[in-house]
Amino acid sequence: MSFQQRTIFITGASRGIGKAIALRLASRGANIIIAAKSVEEDPRLGGTIYSAAAEVEAAGGKALAVQVDIREEAQIAAAVQQGVEKFGGIDVVINNASAIQLTNTEETPAKRFDLMYNINVRGTFLVTQHCLPYLKKGNNPHILTLSPPINLDPRWFGPHVAYTISKYNMSMLAMGWANELEKYNIASNALWPATTIATAAVKNLLGGDSLINKSRTPEIIADAVEYILQQPASYSGNTLIDEEVLKAAGITNFDKYAVVPGGKLQRDLFLS
Repeated sequence: MSFQQRTIFITGASRGIGKAIALRLASRGANIIIAAKSVEEDPRLGGTIYSAAAEVEAAGGKALAVQVDIREEAQIAAAVQQGVEKFGGIDVVINNASAIQLTNTEETPAKRFDLMYNINVRGTFLVTQHCLPYLKKGNNPHILTLSPPINLDPRWFGPHVAYTISKYNMSMLAMGWANELEKYNIASNALWPATTIATAAVKNLLGGDSLINKSRTPEIIADAVEYILQQPASYSGNTLIDEEVLKAAGITNFDKYAVVPGGKLQRDLFLS
């Protein structure tokens, strides 16, 4: 399916999963609003909104790079307005930006707690809120939030309760919007990977090269997103796993996504 004339607002799209999604949809002709903070490259992370925009256009899409810290409502509003002025509307919102800190209660400073809540929960809410007037008029409008199924097993709370509840809040927002916005034919879903994904965050914050070698590439998420965004408004209210989405699309061999084909894979957080 072509994404010609569909405009996608993606938070955190300068690198990693967000950029992989942007490039996949750009290759189908989409307009991409790259809403992220990075305007100067951090050698540990790579990529800026401008380098991502250049890659989007090389892939066949149209790009708008907008510097946005989603903790700042005024910046969100300005980015939405710039996107609408350039492309005429917004059809899809992908809430990808997220902060992570896997520490317990005693080891989580207030500023890190606030960072996770201000980005993961408040930022996700405000981005969607500001895009909503345009989604109501959109072409097969979707909200897609990168967050996990809610698993109340205490082992997902104990080691990093602040992070866990922030991510579960994102999933609850996605489910709330599925119900609230059904009357506008706006689909809302959450999506989460079955395994860890090879990104700079995974390498630098979670497990280095050893974890990267047990991970899949971001392209598996991008392929799942492409399938989800082709579905009608009735495809809504789901907490989806990338593997399950791709199986529904007829893909059963996932070896091509592995950093080390045939190697051991690390199950992602929150999945039993």
